[in-house]
Amino acid sequence: MMRRALSLAFLAAVSGSALAGEARAAPVLLISIDGLRPADVIEAEKRGLQVATLRRFIEEGAYATGVVGVLPSVTYPSHTTLITGAAPSQHGIVNNTTYDPLQINQGGWFWYAEDNKARTLWDAAHDAGLTTANVHWPVSVAAKNVTWNLPQIWRTGHEDDRKLVNALATPGLIEELEGEAGVPYADGKSEDVDADYLRSRIAEGLIIRHKPGFITVYFAGLDHIEHESGPGSPQAKHALERIDGFVNDLIVSEQQAHPDAIIALVSDHGFAPVDTVINLYRPFIDAGLVTLGADGKIASADATPWGSGGSFAIRLARPDDAALKAKVKAVLDKLAADPAAKFDRVIDAPEIARRGGNPDASFYVNLKIGAVAGPFVNGSLPLAFPSPVKGMHGYFPTAPEMRSTFMIMGPGIPSGRNLGEIDMRAIAPTLAKLMGGTLPDADEPAITFGK
Repeated sequence: MMRRALSLAFLAAVSGSALAGEARAAPVLLISIDGLRPADVIEAEKRGLQVATLRRFIEEGAYATGVVGVLPSVTYPSHTTLITGAAPSQHGIVNNTTYDPLQINQGGWFWYAEDNKARTLWDAAHDAGLTTANVHWPVSVAAKNVTWNLPQIWRTGHEDDRKLVNALATPGLIEELEGEAGVPYADGKSEDVDADYLRSRIAEGLIIRHKPGFITVYFAGLDHIEHESGPGSPQAKHALERIDGFVNDLIVSEQQAHPDAIIALVSDHGFAPVDTVINLYRPFIDAGLVTLGADGKIASADATPWGSGGSFAIRLARPDDAALKAKVKAVLDKLAADPAAKFDRVIDAPEIARRGGNPDASFYVNLKIGAVAGPFVNGSLPLAFPSPVKGMHGYFPTAPEMRSTFMIMGPGIPSGRNLGEIDMRAIAPTLAKLMGGTLPDADEPAITFGK
């Protein structure tokens, strides 16, 4: 993604009070509400939302009117940027799901921290002398420098997933915290608000019992409902209001453990309503770029449309094959001229690199808002068909609908400070500096908040 400077409003907000070279060893609680749109907090009353805890950040702390995210604007690349300050091209988490053209990984995601090539906030906190903890943050399996880790992973939704999470968590931690909280830890694939409640209770117990100096907590329930019923739906509003209560309980626990704590709240992307699925496998099969076997499964692929919500990365089996690249471009050009394909734009590898996107993609297709990238299901599906989901993200981060959230409060953070629009890559180095640490891989400079 193209490097963006922080908005003039953000710079003006902090330059007058920033102290050059200042470093604090402040404890930090970092909460992510997946899919939280900034206006749902900033304009809560206008939108009929009762979110008193989230509104505290607006009144008592500093907040961005919008966060410009990364390419693609989906959960795993965004959350890795939120904790590293680096673009996907640097940290390597370029999509939610791993590249799997022959569909043999059973829909596997980028669960494993070893796939992240950039330094994290857990590393920065550890090096600053703080203990660290994690509850369900994406790309956290076997993450280094996490003292108490409850990583995010699932496979099938079968009850064996609980055993998998337990095996990969800090030994004995789940059993200890379940006994403390009196509730079971949520199943790995559970993404509803009830699962958020269970994780919040476990996170509260972890904070009170172990007092980590830096902890990440991730809530998936709002995103789950927005996909299902659409952004701004009554169901989504109800989900956010419940999560607001969980955030309050976490803040109470954190301030009990650390009265001097900084509380930061983020989201990974915005949301848009959708009604149409675009199945690029159909034209790729018709063009001979994807070949099916007798069983209807993919047998080989010269080029693969790798869906990422509202966009597709196009990855070639032979990226240096000029004839193959020209053939793929011809297919994409034809689709771009077809209104039924709902293409917004197609960018090539040099432009993808400028935007910090997938370095292995030869092309990237952005769909028009309202359309969603379809996965491979079978070879008989048409190019376009009605969407089973009502909300989606993953469009190029230039879309206003994709703006995400950043809010922060605590000692030294100015009250009621509007930061304007900021770059997502500025968040991690800011938190690292508050903890007295550094993130040299970050694309944006750290911002120091004064009085």
